[in-house]
Amino acid sequence: MLIDKNYLPIESYLRDYSKKVEACGNSTHVDVCLVRQDGYNYTLTYDIFPDGESDSENCLVIERLIKSALWLVGGYKIYISAPDYLYQYIKAQYCTGGKRQFDTDMMSKVYESPFEVIKAQVSDFPPKKEASIAVGGHLDGCRIGFDAGGSDRKVSAVVNGEVIYSEEVVWNPKLNSDPDYHYQGILESMKTAASKMERVDAIGVSSAGIYVNNRIMVASLFVKVSPEDFDKKVKNMYIDIAKEIGAPLEVANDGDVTALAGALSLNSGSVLGIAMGTSEAVGYINKDGAINGWLSELAFVPVDLNSNAMADEWSGDIGVGCKYFSQDAVIKLATMAGYVFEEGLTPAQKLKVIQNKANEGDSLALSVYTDIGEYLGHTLPFYSRFYDIKHVLLLGRVLSGRGGDIIIEKARETLATNYPEFNFNLTTPDEKTRRVGQSIAAASLPKSRS
Repeated sequence: MLIDKNYLPIESYLRDYSKKVEACGNSTHVDVCLVRQDGYNYTLTYDIFPDGESDSENCLVIERLIKSALWLVGGYKIYISAPDYLYQYIKAQYCTGGKRQFDTDMMSKVYESPFEVIKAQVSDFPPKKEASIAVGGHLDGCRIGFDAGGSDRKVSAVVNGEVIYSEEVVWNPKLNSDPDYHYQGILESMKTAASKMERVDAIGVSSAGIYVNNRIMVASLFVKVSPEDFDKKVKNMYIDIAKEIGAPLEVANDGDVTALAGALSLNSGSVLGIAMGTSEAVGYINKDGAINGWLSELAFVPVDLNSNAMADEWSGDIGVGCKYFSQDAVIKLATMAGYVFEEGLTPAQKLKVIQNKANEGDSLALSVYTDIGEYLGHTLPFYSRFYDIKHVLLLGRVLSGRGGDIIIEKARETLATNYPEFNFNLTTPDEKTRRVGQSIAAASLPKSRS
């Protein structure tokens, strides 16, 4: 019996909806194209009920799919071929003052372009243009791998695939408003690694946030930096540091680098990496061992269509991933089950309390992880509407201990019962992946200049 009795998986809802639309025998076709930088775009098509029949449900379904695609792929311009009422609904949601203003503001910031929703015929959509960016697996020559964490920064000097030096330095980037603090800290770590090698052929960076052409567009590490200083001194920080050191650079989201480490370990592509920690962090390596250039910010992607689902404080949306695959999910479910935490505990401390209880066999704590496993089992088929998934690499603090085992077991059971057509390989990092580490995988991102 689930703790979250009102959970309504988006995948099961969409399947039921599509069956009803097909049965009506008079469906209408909707086409959507999301455009991002350099003309790259993503299209989705969906059959909906005809005009005047379940219009509100049509609006719900298409809006949730657009929201999902927006945070999976990215984009600042939405072309939509649909009945006028549906176009008007989407346009009213994704505008200043609309329910999705957070999304439009964020996408405008990421792509440095005004956000638009445009009604158009499919023939007027931009030509299809997809990215498959080959990164990683390059360990020739002398390389620096850098991993920018919220509490420490890690750097490695890697020579022909062998780590000859590695260090971690404690820092507090999220508490510092001076961009020079960040610049000098990163530069110091890279220069230290560089001093251990005869030269530097390439620099790879792994960092949380959104990056476009190696530029920092959104990153929590710089949350205290003013918008003016961010534009002047932060956006091109990694590019400027690489120029100072004098080596080619490749910057990738830490989720993609985690997935890359898994792909290298598994010797396979089509790897989706999901880290359940403070939030939900995701990365993806496609079947060719490359990245798609997508945002993969699944923390903001809807997974629950329950109208009373928990709200995300940042985006203001309900039922999105960050409240289902993170420490917040553990706390939410424990509280729903009747557990009362001591006053003054941080979210991380609350997670630890439930983890300890799960390790001791406490039934309430075990039920929390059972629910998260159920969430995961229903959500992976929804993610597979966008990603080609063979392997799912699961990691993060929420996966620690007995609770993590229960999440994986319940997810497998849920998949087998409800979605037997899927045969995902759910796995956790092996010793090789742990040994490689984030900063070392980052070192393999760029090709060397030689």
